[in-house]
Amino acid sequence: MCLINIKELNVTYRVGYKTIFVLKDINLDVKSGEYVCIIGNNGAGKSTLIKAILGLEPIFRGEIKINCSKNDISYLPQNNGISLDFPATVEELVLSGTQSTSNKFKIPFYNKKNKIQAGIAMDKAGIKSLAKRRFGELSGGQQQRALFARAIVKCPKILILDEPCTGLDHDTAENFYELLSCVNSSDKTTIIMISHDLSAVKKFASKVVILNGELKFCGSVAEWEKYNFCACGGNL
Repeated sequence: MCLINIKELNVTYRVGYKTIFVLKDINLDVKSGEYVCIIGNNGAGKSTLIKAILGLEPIFRGEIKINCSKNDISYLPQNNGISLDFPATVEELVLSGTQSTSNKFKIPFYNKKNKIQAGIAMDKAGIKSLAKRRFGELSGGQQQRALFARAIVKCPKILILDEPCTGLDHDTAENFYELLSCVNSSDKTTIIMISHDLSAVKKFASKVVILNGELKFCGSVAEWEKYNFCACGGNL
């Protein structure tokens, strides 16, 4: 099943009277259960693409069709915006992810089902023992797992991540990628992730997308390696 269908997508911004294309004529399908890694140089339009998918970036031309509800999509941005002085516990943070987007201005009320959901999500993220700890007391890797638990607490069909391992050491990042892979395979959650970690892309992705303002490549890891080999004149 095709969850996301992008046709002739163009995203622009204005500089004076000039129109600058950030993304030009992007055509891309994301199928249910895929683990899609988006790579490319800085300024290639990677974050712009996922923001367009999320409806956070206006489209100049083209269309994006998403075959699920907004509540079935979770987003883990590169900058979580949560202060280290944030007073909530891990459990409270994860519970906040059970709120519907339509209820975000209401005082939250969490029922028994929500607490069970939070417990399952923390268990999947390997942080159930940290449930009563304050978010600001956690290490960087633990904080990322807590935010991940909040992102998956409602068992989304699509999980979108923007360089989730920035600032984490190699072993912590590797453990986080393993966690993503587990959720992808066991829960059939579709993953769309921006990453500069090419070794992780090679190990975990089922589809690789290369952007440079335009779609330069889309295919399997094996096809990507062949593409790189040919691009380098057979000198990899």
